[in-house]
Amino acid sequence: MMNRDVIKTISYGVMHFTVAIAVAFALTQDWRIALSVGLIEPFVQTFAYSIHERVWQRGQKTKSANEMREHLHGHIGLA
Repeated sequence: MMNRDVIKTISYGVMHFTVAIAVAFALTQDWRIALSVGLIEPFVQTFAYSIHERVWQRGQKTKSANEMREHLHGHIGLA
């Protein structure tokens, strides 16, 4: 049996693909263009999401380090 996260990822991909095609078709009224956009956009979006996720992770690490520094300064009376 497949892991729940794998099934969720696949279902999201199918939904994303369907929405991309539907929006492109609504804007262009051309199935060829809609299918092209539907195939390309999710790949570009996935790449953009991975970059976005890395930026957020870096920000979280920085926030955690700053919180630890503030906690230590407050704990030893430097704040």
